[in-house]
Amino acid sequence: MKTIDNALLDGLLSEARENERLRTGMDMRNSASDNSQRMLNALIPGTKVDIHRHMKSAESVTCLRGRLDEILYDDNGNETERIRLSPADGLFGCQIPAGVWHSVEVHEPSVIFEAKDGKYGEDRSEKMK
Repeated sequence: MKTIDNALLDGLLSEARENERLRTGMDMRNSASDNSQRMLNALIPGTKVDIHRHMKSAESVTCLRGRLDEILYDDNGNETERIRLSPADGLFGCQIPAGVWHSVEVHEPSVIFEAKDGKYGEDRSEKMK
């Protein structure tokens, strides 16, 4: 059984600080054949997450620690909405509809749990050009 506790989150944030991308993930699927994406993602302020979208699946995001903004965009790259996720403030997560452009801005070291349909890399995610 996998448990999600402070020691695990501390370890992931430590790994993220050492990673040149300032983030690291932990696969939470049951097996490689599991046709979903479930992962913990540790993010350090300054990490760059490209504007992207998932055409075939909504994405559920739950913030377990920290503070970050989920940012939504229109097809021209204009910001349309900003959602501040912060467990300390009582806003824990959101669901981004399929096909909506989005990114994140990290304000303090954060760990999120994210879930969507389709195998990683096979979900037809696309980056905004």
